[in-house]
Amino acid sequence: MDRKKRFKCHKISEGVAEGEGIISEDDIMFYLIEPETGKVIEPAHDLEGKEIANKVLIFPSGKGSSVVQADGLYQLNSKGNAPKAMIIQHPETVLVSSAIIMEVPMVDKVEEEFYKTVKDGDRIKVDADNGYIEIL
Repeated sequence: MDRKKRFKCHKISEGVAEGEGIISEDDIMFYLIEPETGKVIEPAHDLEGKEIANKVLIFPSGKGSSVVQADGLYQLNSKGNAPKAMIIQHPETVLVSSAIIMEVPMVDKVEEEFYKTVKDGDRIKVDADNGYIEIL
């Protein structure tokens, strides 16, 4: 079976990044991710114990107050453990502004087929500037 490899998306934060994909079905609270390791420490989260550092993070939305969201992402970024790119289904203002400020490519409005095709661990290229995601 030949999987489609390229999907249209909408640019939120500019940039191009490539890395291993990690998929979360749960919303993410960046404050409950260890800045030193990029490991999710939120109890009962579907990514608990997994690292998002330098990966392409695919997730529904953020959660928690705007302060903890921005600070959590900032702490990860300052330790070099932020995601390489973010593919989000329901963007919120604070995550959008944080991604732009920290220069982490972020996209939304991805073709539905992408979510049916992508698998955890796939190598993914996010080209926010040109409006597409590629599974490599």
